[in-house]
Amino acid sequence: MRYIIYARKSTEEDDRQVLSIEAQMHELKEFAAKEKLEIVASFQEAKTAKEPGRIKFAEMLAILEFGKADGIISWHPDRLARNSVDGGKIIHFVDRGLIKSLKFPTFWFEPTPQGLFMLNIAFGQSKYFVDNLRENVKRGLRQKIRNGTWPGWAPVGYLNNAKTRGIDVDSEKAPKAKRLFEMYATGAYTLHSLANWCKENGLRGNLGKPLVIANIQKNLQNIFYLGLMKWKGEIFEGKHEPLISKKLFDKCQEVMAKRGKVQEVRKHHFAFLGLLKCASCGCSITGERQKGHNYYRCTKKKGLCQEKHYLREEALTEQIKSFLQKVSLSSQDTEKVLAALDSEQGKAREDAQSEVCVLKEQLASVETKFQKLLDIYLADALSTEEYAAKKQSLISEKMSLSEKITDFETKGASWLEPAREFVKSLNQAANLLKSENLSEMTTFLKNIGSNHILRNREFLFAPKNPYDLVAERSEANPSNLQFPTWCAGEDSNLQALRHHHLKMASLPISPPARIL
Repeated sequence: MRYIIYARKSTEEDDRQVLSIEAQMHELKEFAAKEKLEIVASFQEAKTAKEPGRIKFAEMLAILEFGKADGIISWHPDRLARNSVDGGKIIHFVDRGLIKSLKFPTFWFEPTPQGLFMLNIAFGQSKYFVDNLRENVKRGLRQKIRNGTWPGWAPVGYLNNAKTRGIDVDSEKAPKAKRLFEMYATGAYTLHSLANWCKENGLRGNLGKPLVIANIQKNLQNIFYLGLMKWKGEIFEGKHEPLISKKLFDKCQEVMAKRGKVQEVRKHHFAFLGLLKCASCGCSITGERQKGHNYYRCTKKKGLCQEKHYLREEALTEQIKSFLQKVSLSSQDTEKVLAALDSEQGKAREDAQSEVCVLKEQLASVETKFQKLLDIYLADALSTEEYAAKKQSLISEKMSLSEKITDFETKGASWLEPAREFVKSLNQAANLLKSENLSEMTTFLKNIGSNHILRNREFLFAPKNPYDLVAERSEANPSNLQFPTWCAGEDSNLQALRHHHLKMASLPISPPARIL
């Protein structure tokens, strides 16, 4: 009889099971020589047999079907098949007489009913081994996730620790990965510009490949950088060190959502394009250039619209400047307020201690809710999807509270930093009035408010708190539009500023912006 030697290893990686194929071929050739068997072909394959579709295996069956060989020599039946399809093909070929003999150094086979029965059992055992191994691996991965350890490849900025089987921060790439989030959160960078930045600064993937736009977008949406892990649609808390705050991550998602539509390339530059919506129909406000001037109007993509008027860019700019004037703070006054905030350091520490107690009570309440949710799920009162959604909400709330507690405990005066940033933003408004940079005005307005609309040639929007309060107080005292309340009565204003930021810090969810 003419035989085919078939040897297989389970992995396609060159550096794993290297000796497996070599050892099989040596043993099988020795076995064929000892049994005086004629060899007409030999096949070596580096592919798992748990699924059908092996190329070399199919070529071997084709040779047998054309009658160019009569039998197979392999180390064990599990080298031929570990799935029911390939195992069934071998048995079917034996039934048809296409395979007259199967030779194994470690297994006996004869083409008899008893031999076929034993071969079927051997193939069944091989499949059972694969199925059982798969379940054991899945169980191990689930337990690893429950323990807070990511079972897969770490994203850019982290490294897989082969010794501890955990995830470590990559000291070289982590600062650059964090910088990507910070840059994107400003709204001034596109994914394409971030890809170019990665190329210029040598930030590559963990396999050394360049980071393309798809990689960067996936990383910016990856909650792993928050210290969380998403596995099979469920959120888990990880033991790895977070690279960014939840506030920064949420800001990036907000920017990405606003950029969901592809922007067409325009011949003319319109500074306020993408800022406004029509108050009547909700369509976007587009720009046109007529007789050397820029005009803004409704796109009317939804049909007829009551807003039939055009607004000249100069007129829109004056309206925007009018609002910026209300929330602007001169550089001299900014220095006074920042100095006064610095003097509040001691009082802020005392406030921080009381706020930490409140936040810890809220955190304990969330932990209790989480335990009750788990009990309800274990009692089969919730579906897996409902449990995963509610769990994700609680984990998000828990993370926000934990970040606030950490800020209070480490910085002591957690309200001072956002207060300083707020005061600096008021000074930024004053600087924008001087520079008249229209594009930066657009970015500033997006950051401090929402629902920007155009109604009867009038620009309206809803400033966030406390910008709306600043604008109201400025309107109440129009004699001095340089925010006079910071010049006289600084103590009362600092008290108001402290109260506002402590209130914001104690809320698990940010309050809605006040509507004008």
